[in-house]
Amino acid sequence: MNSYEELLQYVIDNGEERGDRTGTGTISVFAPPPVTYRNIGEQFPLITTKKVHFKSVIYELLWFLRGDTNIKFLNDNGVRIWDEWADRDGELGPIYGEQWRDWAATREVPLCESNVSGFEFLCIDQIANVIKGIKENPLGRRHIVSAWNVGEIEQMALPPCHLMFQFYVRGGTFLDCQLYQRSADMFLGVPFNIASYALLTQMVAHVCGLKAGNFTHVLGDAHVYSNHLRQVTTLLGRDPKPFPKVVLSPGIETIDEFTRGDVILMNYDPHPAIKAKVAV
Repeated sequence: MNSYEELLQYVIDNGEERGDRTGTGTISVFAPPPVTYRNIGEQFPLITTKKVHFKSVIYELLWFLRGDTNIKFLNDNGVRIWDEWADRDGELGPIYGEQWRDWAATREVPLCESNVSGFEFLCIDQIANVIKGIKENPLGRRHIVSAWNVGEIEQMALPPCHLMFQFYVRGGTFLDCQLYQRSADMFLGVPFNIASYALLTQMVAHVCGLKAGNFTHVLGDAHVYSNHLRQVTTLLGRDPKPFPKVVLSPGIETIDEFTRGDVILMNYDPHPAIKAKVAV
């Protein structure tokens, strides 16, 4: 499988009709062939068979990296993609940002010099840890970030769909990334997810002194909603164009320094956008 469009066609051709949580209905395939987008530092995988709102991709990723779980930052920057799931105060519970930057944990520790133990509360910054690990032990096999915190799933407005990713330093030069996504809305969500993780990989590579390499996307339940079939037909009738390129500001040294202005999209010439209703 070499492209998003081929994967989308695969789901249409091989999927079964299934009900779903939203009541919309889907055509679904479990564990389709993974797709690898190669050399993402030069060929950024922002799909061209429809226009993807890259501004929203950037701000959502910056929002995750802030450890934020309230939609105010997104709304203040004109992004509304999480509005349907937020409560009246804009809160979403301990979703991606909190798990990435502030995973809550406890560990047992001795109290003074007695035989009695107590518990220490920890806040684990997985993003900082993985960057530190890549820099200090590039050959490591534990460069992993997980958003699937079993103890807090019920508190989340929406459990993580893209739930675990792993980095791999290849040849001492390139940073590759593999993402596992349990649930994949092929028409609306997946183009967004591809761009988001390609951008994250490029950012992490940048602050680690590496080049962005390949991004591999592994899916669990890959589905097309029944009310997206007309839009999918339109998209698959279009010829893909060359991928654009993303350039990052050269002076950035830490992941927390990135702003919207530090991400420059070049030579993006997509087909027109195709509107579709999100299933909530």
